[in-house]
Amino acid sequence: MTWAPHVTVATIIEQDNRYLMVYEEADGQKVYNQPAGHLDPNETLQEAAIRETLEETGWTVELTGVVGVNLYTAPSNGITYFRTTFIARALSHDSQRQLDTGIIEAVWLSYEELVARKHQLRSPMTLQIIEEYRAGRRFPLEVVG
Repeated sequence: MTWAPHVTVATIIEQDNRYLMVYEEADGQKVYNQPAGHLDPNETLQEAAIRETLEETGWTVELTGVVGVNLYTAPSNGITYFRTTFIARALSHDSQRQLDTGIIEAVWLSYEELVARKHQLRSPMTLQIIEEYRAGRRFPLEVVG
């Protein structure tokens, strides 16, 4: 029997007490999530996080740390995701960049706005990892090989 989780990355970018989020269509619903996506062949987790953030938001970022590594099994499809969530600093924005298919827009939301949209989050992990970040959970980038 062969089983393997899907390897994904996500990025938390906080600026002026707001978090860069992606408003997207997923599984026929409009939801909020961190910039996130799958690891591509021959790239590092760090490269994937920077690429996915740019493709989904138009923001170029610099990774500064790691919040955590989590497993999540989506009830909608039964797929288990192995996700590394990075912390990043926004460097520059390309407002003319076409965003990935399914992305409606990139938005900056406060923690309170995220809590108010709790029912619109892509998964419980979306808010959980921000709460871990807000509680001070930080690891150096070197923790990820």
